[in-house]
Amino acid sequence: MAERHAPPARLIAIFGSGETSPTMTSVHQDLIARVGPELNAVLLDTPFGFQPNADDIAARTISYFRQHVGCEISLASFRHSKRASAKDFDQFLAHLDQANYVFAGPGSPTYALRHWRDNGVRERLVEKVLRGGCVAFASAAAIGLGAYALPVYEIYKVGDDLAWTDGLDLLSAIGVRCAVIPHYNNREGGTHDTRFCYMGESRLRRLESMLPDDSLILGIDEYTACIIDVEAQSVTVRGRGGVTVRRRGMERLWKRTTFSLSELQDPLEALASGIGRSPDIESIPAAGAAKNDALDRRDVDGVVMAILEMESVLYEGLADLGGADERDRIRAEMRHLLARLPGLVRSGKPGEVREYVAPLVDVVLSLRGEARREQRFGDADRLRAILANCGVEVQDTPSGTAWSLAQA
Repeated sequence: MAERHAPPARLIAIFGSGETSPTMTSVHQDLIARVGPELNAVLLDTPFGFQPNADDIAARTISYFRQHVGCEISLASFRHSKRASAKDFDQFLAHLDQANYVFAGPGSPTYALRHWRDNGVRERLVEKVLRGGCVAFASAAAIGLGAYALPVYEIYKVGDDLAWTDGLDLLSAIGVRCAVIPHYNNREGGTHDTRFCYMGESRLRRLESMLPDDSLILGIDEYTACIIDVEAQSVTVRGRGGVTVRRRGMERLWKRTTFSLSELQDPLEALASGIGRSPDIESIPAAGAAKNDALDRRDVDGVVMAILEMESVLYEGLADLGGADERDRIRAEMRHLLARLPGLVRSGKPGEVREYVAPLVDVVLSLRGEARREQRFGDADRLRAILANCGVEVQDTPSGTAWSLAQA
C-alpha cells in the first residue's frame, strides 16, 4: 500500500507586536516545526528598507532566529523597487519562490505596499497559503495583509486626513475581507487614547465608517499572535492579549483559544451570537461616550458618574475582563478624565469642587493603593502624579492616605 503523506501546512501568522521578543519565540518554533524539516525561511526587508539602520535591523532579526528560535533565516532583500537592478529583483523573487517560511515585520506599511504592489509579491504569498508554507507578518507588514491598509504614520505623525489605502488583500484568498490593525490594545498615550494602532476610538469609528459593508476590522493585540491554519480551517490565539473582530462598533474578542476560521469569514453571525464577548468590555465605549458628553457640557456630576461607571466595570467584571490588560484599558479612560479636570477645578469654589471630585479622587486613590499592595510602585507614582497635575495633593500618613485641593 502506498504511504500517505500529510498535506503541507498552510499557515498565516499575524503578530500584533513583539514578533522578536521572548514571548513570541515559542510561536515561531511551533510554526517552523509545522512547516517541516526542510525549512527555507526568508526575511523581507522592504518595510524598513528606507531606514538608515536597515542593515542593523536585518542583522538583529537574523541573529534572533539563529540564537533564540534555533534556525537560520536568510535575507530576501528588496528595499526599493526603482533602485533595485533587474538582477537584484530576480534574486528577490527567486528567494520568495523557494521559501516556505516568509517573515516580515516593523517599518512603514505604506512604504512596503508601494514597493510590493504590482511586483509579483502578492501572487507568491498566496501560493504559500494555497499550496504550502507559512506567511508570518508582524506590525507594519501585518497591516498590509488585508484588503484595506491603515496609513498609520501619515495619520498619526503627519496629520493626513483619515483614509485607507489598498492592501495586498492576501486574506481574501481564504475568504476573509478585512483591514488588519496590530497594536490593537496599545496604551502608550497615557492621557490620550492610542488603542487601535494609535488611532483611538474616535478616529477608528470614522475609519470604520469608510469600509464597505462586507469588510471587517481584524485587531491583534500587542505581544499576541493570530495563527490561521488554512488546512484545518482554524484560528489559534497565542500570547498576552487577544484577537478582535469588529464591525460597525460591535466587537468580539478571543483570548488564548482556538476557533473556527468561519468566524472570520462570516463575522455577522459571530457578532450576532455574542459567544465569547464580554458585556463588561462592551460597556466601556458607552461609558467613554457619556464621559465625553459630560465634559463638553462642563457637567461635573456627569463626569463623576461616568468615572464611577467605569470603576464599577473594573471591579465587578474583574473575572470576565481577564487581567491587567483590560484594567489598564479602563484606567486609560480614567486618566483622560483626570487630564481634563484642572479646568473644572479652577471653575468652582474649593468646597464645592471637593464635594464634586471626591468620588473621582477616591477611585484613583483606590487604584493607587492596589498598585502599592502589589508592589507596582511605578504605577502608584504615576497615579499620584496624575492627581497632582489635576490640582490634588496626596499625603501618605501613618493613619492612611489623605488628600486636599491645591490652592490656586
